[in-house]
Amino acid sequence: MSALQIQAYRAAQKTTMSGREIEASALARSASILAECRDNWDAPDREEMLRAALRRNQMLWSIFQAELSDADNPLPKELKENILNLSLFVDKRTIDIMAFPSPEKLDAIIDINLNLAAGLRGQ
Repeated sequence: MSALQIQAYRAAQKTTMSGREIEASALARSASILAECRDNWDAPDREEMLRAALRRNQMLWSIFQAELSDADNPLPKELKENILNLSLFVDKRTIDIMAFPSPEKLDAIIDINLNLAAGLRGQ
């Protein structure tokens, strides 16, 4: 497939995906990028890759926090609180990784992202 075909496929995919599918895809993609950092920990550009991956994941979780804090959010209160608690853990772990980088610290964030993505996909 050419780059142009891939770009067209992704654009078509985005227009046909539901909100839950988009969220699941974003979580899975972020987990994949974090896993790539973990698996290539000794790469010469690791610090830059890690910083970008953590920033991307943090932005994603910030969007979730804003959506879950919205009074019009239709999710049950208990589910919103549980996801917000996860987001607080992700925030704390992210700060810890930034201050004291370690590849195994990424596992918890990767697992949370993948499990939430699976839940959004109904798996």
